[in-house]
Amino acid sequence: MIFEEIVVLDRPFDQALADVKAALAAEGFGTLTEINMQKTLKTKIDKDIEPYVIVGACNPTLAGRALEIEPQIGVLLPCNVVVRQRGDDVVVEALDPKLMASITSNEDMEPIADHARTLINAALARLTAAAELSPRS
Repeated sequence: MIFEEIVVLDRPFDQALADVKAALAAEGFGTLTEINMQKTLKTKIDKDIEPYVIVGACNPTLAGRALEIEPQIGVLLPCNVVVRQRGDDVVVEALDPKLMASITSNEDMEPIADHARTLINAALARLTAAAELSPRS
């Protein structure tokens, strides 16, 4: 089962992370959390990994509608977007909101999930369009 949308970027990690947050913001998502797994694992268990950040993104309008229909949906929020280094590339993975809707088994969640999926895919498309316009520094 595919549960995420993926794009691969050819740009420096810090630029990719900033670009991801900007692309999400352009589609109405705010950044609620930013978890630096590389730093956390190094600090807590002295484990070295490549740069890896989990961005907790939220579209307030969609989240509000979802919470009205299914108050328990909060355990699945915010939408997590992973930005991680993989060799010379940066991989961006976003949870497919349709998965969240399917977990609830509430048909009223489907239009919200469809809209969220459209917006997330638009944000990812912005990233790939930007990659086509600007070569790696």
